[in-house]
Amino acid sequence: MTSPAHPPRRSRAPRRVALIALLATVTAAGVAVATRSASAAVVDPAASYVLVNRNSGKALDVYNLATTDGAAINQYARNDGAWQQWKFLDSGGGWYRVQSVHSGKVLDLPTTADGVQLVQNTDRNDARQQFRLADSAGGLVRLINRNSGKALDVWQWSTADGAMVSQYQDLDGANQQWQLVRLGAGPSPTTPTPSTPAPPSTTPTVPPPAYPGPGAVSGATGTHDPTMLKTPQGTYIVAQTGDNIRLTTSTDRTTFRAAGAAFPNGAPWTTAYTGGSRNLWAPDISYHNGQYYLYYSASTFGSNRSAIFLATSPTGASGTWTNRGLVIESSTSNNYNAIDPNLIVDDAGRWWLNFGSFWSGLQQIALNPSTGLRADSGIRLIAGRNGGAIEAPHMIKRGSYYYLWVSFDRCCQGAASTYRIMVGRSASPNGPFVDRNGVAMNSGGGTQVLAGHGDIHGPGHQAVLRDTDGDLLVYHYYANNGASLLGLNRLGYDSAGWPFVY
Repeated sequence: MTSPAHPPRRSRAPRRVALIALLATVTAAGVAVATRSASAAVVDPAASYVLVNRNSGKALDVYNLATTDGAAINQYARNDGAWQQWKFLDSGGGWYRVQSVHSGKVLDLPTTADGVQLVQNTDRNDARQQFRLADSAGGLVRLINRNSGKALDVWQWSTADGAMVSQYQDLDGANQQWQLVRLGAGPSPTTPTPSTPAPPSTTPTVPPPAYPGPGAVSGATGTHDPTMLKTPQGTYIVAQTGDNIRLTTSTDRTTFRAAGAAFPNGAPWTTAYTGGSRNLWAPDISYHNGQYYLYYSASTFGSNRSAIFLATSPTGASGTWTNRGLVIESSTSNNYNAIDPNLIVDDAGRWWLNFGSFWSGLQQIALNPSTGLRADSGIRLIAGRNGGAIEAPHMIKRGSYYYLWVSFDRCCQGAASTYRIMVGRSASPNGPFVDRNGVAMNSGGGTQVLAGHGDIHGPGHQAVLRDTDGDLLVYHYYANNGASLLGLNRLGYDSAGWPFVY
């Protein structure tokens, strides 16, 4: 197929040198790529690179953070996530495999046809997976495939996020030219990366006179029951209620991107509790022992025929989660509801799972750190309202106290929701938890931190993100039109150590 973007008779710009395989010189600093210009590219086999397209200003990207063979490689706004980082593996003779830092797989062109989708596959070190760097003006390069002799190409000169990267006859067009940005060498001058807000010089100790609005966020911000994690690489993953657990990601905690589902092929082990629905609720994501842990619940609205399950993943990405089994279930004969899980690891290294909604209130069980599953048959009440509306426990340790965050009142009714966020604290992860006035949380106590105000309705199902620039409250709220959206606010602490939003 031809198009105005790929005309069949398009002539190449005059060249001082015919296309050649660039000679690689191994040096202590890396592999120097011989080119025609003084701004020749240098490839360091030990370094990672972001490949930025000259025409679009966007980066080569593993689409939807996939880790599977055959997954598409497209372009996306530069964010320097692991899915946009590439290493050059030397195949000898000036040829390289280009390996994703995220998946460990290499670029692969399955056929020699113009327009074939670039994918990732397990490294076989064959000609389909080998590329040489051909010099273009301004220090840019083209990646020429050994099997086809064609250049990596953003198809149809697209500048859109998600546009296909393919191959086409080498025309040295701007859509075939790539800037190699060595990480640590600073951002591309034409593709600046979003910045994380600078940390405040001091954490406020005096709450504002009124509740502030949520901080500015954009992109995939529709959410329900969000929990947010900062990865060891410095990016963010949000897990939330949705079909097979919805995932979103961010590099700057401001712009969020849909990242698929934890279980894209379904979670049949949960459907006995969901009435066949794929909708799974209120996940809790954390990182321990070099892997990601996801506790999540399966139920139907208003029922305590419910279950909490565990999955783990080496990367946190869609499709990489392995079911580790049932943690706890509840039935109509129980006085608790096994939903809304939250893991905390205490100062002694003990693992506790907090959970619950309505019925007698919020419960806690011990977990086995080696499996993440239930350690024994013990269970304790940590907060309750005598059968009233309380749910969504989330516990953190700050200073001398364990803070237990909960949601009071009614969720899930759009702009009519009355959810509000409460907190109590204890010197022990097992309680007793009390509010600012000393009222026990298992007797209805709780200090209000955030409630509906103005156009913000029913904020709740909160989590606390501990970040380098301070603590943040993560929650959902409802807009006037009933849409459920992501809320983020910074947390301050008063002179007595009680939190507030600002």
